[in-house]
Amino acid sequence: MSTAPRIAVDIGGTFTDAVLQVETTRYTAKVLTTSANPAEGFMQSVSQLLSQAVVAPADVALITHGTTLATNALIERRGARTALVVTDGHRDSLEIGYENRFDQYNFDANRNPPLVSRALRWSVRERVDYRGQVLQALDESSVNALIERIETESIESVAVGLLHAYANPAHESRIREILLQHFPDIYISLSSEVCPEIREYERQSTTCANAYVRPLISSYLVDVRQRLADSGFNCACLLMTSGGHQVTIDTAAAFPVRLVESGPAGGAILAAHLARTLGESSVLSFDMGGTTAKICLIDDYELPLSRTFEIDRAHRFMKGSG
Repeated sequence: MSTAPRIAVDIGGTFTDAVLQVETTRYTAKVLTTSANPAEGFMQSVSQLLSQAVVAPADVALITHGTTLATNALIERRGARTALVVTDGHRDSLEIGYENRFDQYNFDANRNPPLVSRALRWSVRERVDYRGQVLQALDESSVNALIERIETESIESVAVGLLHAYANPAHESRIREILLQHFPDIYISLSSEVCPEIREYERQSTTCANAYVRPLISSYLVDVRQRLADSGFNCACLLMTSGGHQVTIDTAAAFPVRLVESGPAGGAILAAHLARTLGESSVLSFDMGGTTAKICLIDDYELPLSRTFEIDRAHRFMKGSG
């Protein structure tokens, strides 16, 4: 393993924490999260570390970054004004969800409203089957009809979630081309890229979450990259994902939904590592932040994995109410 200095930064809703490891010595820093511009707190924590260890920015080999910024933006509804484009006839799929009641006998139980209201869910004429075969070609006039609505509604970000786009993304890609011709600076998230999996609700909800936080997270990450370069860093800055992997700033800026609960994922990975080191096969890790609290059960040194994840559960933290 390389002994070159490495930095890890975790931004939460209240505090920004950072660690610098130089061989076997670790230095720590804690500053208040600068909510108006999280990059400020990021750089403050890094600056404190370098001062403590007397390390130059050019000497740092790697920066790893985890955060709950995307999670908190979703929970606090601080995202962009977002529109959703769907196949004609499927305007309400996002709200219908699984058509189940998560608390069967409680008539007062309800979910929080979707990230995209019905007034901003728009349809276009097209149809692709589950094999990816085109049953109805994309009617580009129905796409062009959205241009005025995007301008009138001051839309900042667009999610596109067409039926069976995981099997054939051609129509989604064409919609992006048309919209970018008129709005070159608008953010567009395609379900075929964000979540190219079967099942319409999962793809649409994930793509909407990505589109909702993308302007906020993308601008933040670009700012961090520029500040690091201006300060003399020439190493990679990799972002932790909720799946425990690391991605580049470019990937994270395009798919910020992958960063949801990235900080807590890093904490759970550390807890699993400590469990193996200490020989403790059953461990409960707990992560208390200023906005949310996270818990993870580690059994036989292994982290539990799931293909689905929901946040902001509205009713007694019951599954399905998020």
